Amino acid sequence: MIRTNEKASQTFQIEIVEPLSNIVEVVAEDEQEALLKAQKMYRNEQVVLYPDDFIDTKFVVFQ
Repeated sequence: MIRTNEKASQTFQIEIVEPLSNIVEVVAEDEQEALLKAQKMYRNEQVVLYPDDFIDTKFVVFQ
């Protein structure tokens, strides 16, 4: 029997997450309305996140 020091190769799925973040000011009567307005602004591309808005990189291993 021949022994080797080689380990069997495996395949891993790695998720790479690079969140972007930006704070926008919204005038509204309450928090819910402000959130809805901000979401609408984002969907209508009035707020666009750019690479300068990068805040972190996270690596997650899935098994």
